[in-house]
Amino acid sequence: MTTRETDLLVLGSGIAGQTAATAAAEAGLDVILAEKTATLGGSTVMSGGWFAFSGTDEQAAQGEQDSAEDFRRDLWEVGSHRSDPALLDAYIEHQDEAYRWLKDHGVQFREIEISSGQSAKRSHNSAIIDVMAELHRQFEAAGGTTLREHRAVKLLTDADGAVTGARLQSPDGEVDVIARHGVVLATGGFSRGTELLGIFAPEQLAAIPFGGRGNTGDGLRMAWRLGADMADMSAVSGTYGSHPDTGDVHELLTAYYMGAIVVNRAGKRFMDESQDYKTLGRAVLDEQDGLGVQIFDATVRAKSHPGIPLKDMDMIEGLGHIHHADTLAELAELVGVDADALVATVERYNRVATDGVADEVGRESLCNGVGELTPIVQAPFYAYPAKSLMTTTYAGVKTTPEAQVVNVDGEVIDGLYAIGEVVGGFHGAAYMTGSSLGKGAVFGLQVARNTAGRAKASA
Repeated sequence: MTTRETDLLVLGSGIAGQTAATAAAEAGLDVILAEKTATLGGSTVMSGGWFAFSGTDEQAAQGEQDSAEDFRRDLWEVGSHRSDPALLDAYIEHQDEAYRWLKDHGVQFREIEISSGQSAKRSHNSAIIDVMAELHRQFEAAGGTTLREHRAVKLLTDADGAVTGARLQSPDGEVDVIARHGVVLATGGFSRGTELLGIFAPEQLAAIPFGGRGNTGDGLRMAWRLGADMADMSAVSGTYGSHPDTGDVHELLTAYYMGAIVVNRAGKRFMDESQDYKTLGRAVLDEQDGLGVQIFDATVRAKSHPGIPLKDMDMIEGLGHIHHADTLAELAELVGVDADALVATVERYNRVATDGVADEVGRESLCNGVGELTPIVQAPFYAYPAKSLMTTTYAGVKTTPEAQVVNVDGEVIDGLYAIGEVVGGFHGAAYMTGSSLGKGAVFGLQVARNTAGRAKASA
């Protein structure tokens, strides 16, 4: 066993951990970034690269009307009023600082879109693999140390219960890292942790496993051993919209926010497609084969945005995962859906879109109250069979707005911070597109700022 010392130990190299590590190193702290796997980036580099911000330059350039108040209200509503208000307030208060910091570090937001849980175009898309590579380059340029294939297995504490470091397991043996100013859990969730899913969300084992290969819940378990409280564990859900043969490449289509409907094997709709895609992810699990087929026409197909996740139909069709036919009946045969029922379902939906009759599942908009319904009439017609994808668990340990972990009595566990997907209490019942990467950057930056400030004050 060897021992090392540092100012700040960051466990996990996704957007939360990388932001915290880079900002802390640039603030003058000695920082060790430990990553469980051989590759950096965790679930972040497998994501669509969306960040949720309001009041941005990109929104202003497109004349998009948005505000911090609307943003907070949407977060509160999509979370079914179950989010910790203090965490939402902290995000809104510090979002502009994180947005500016990312841009100052070379991040370019190439498109803004409206998506799950939003009432305005608030999702800012980035080339996320490039973003993470650049942030890590700047971390090492600032003197940071990276330890790959170093899995944290135990948090070290002093006689008073304060966290003083962590034990890491590496190919060369165990290493105890003593962290003078704290340990940051940025270890991600448990989308790959079948044991924890079986405990907290057994029905989600039917979803397609995804996310970082190291996301088995290590950070959650270590904090749990110290008595950390937890939140949102009952709300864990996959995201609806991935083909059954989805691999490790981010393949997620939300054509339903552009005008598609979703039907089951029987050719019938079973949910309001304008809801957030986590809620849809729960609903689709109750259908035959856990499958919902997105049905749309040439008008929606023309809205494909090549290279932009959630909207890149060209790429998905190139994989052979989108089917098309000249008639709905022929399309139904291709994807194993009842043809007569599908034709009748689309006819009913078209009357909703054109005549204003009440919708059978209560749909009134394209996405979260925004966008007018349009009929599915223009051949050729398209179908995308999709299931729920367990991308993130967005539940975990409770923290203060300063990202300090608290125990079941509400007391701060000194020296222990948590940011990113390992944290519960922010999203509540469901998730807004971009808020996961967004909160990783927002709270990662705040941890760095706060620990650097305390280190300077104690020097």
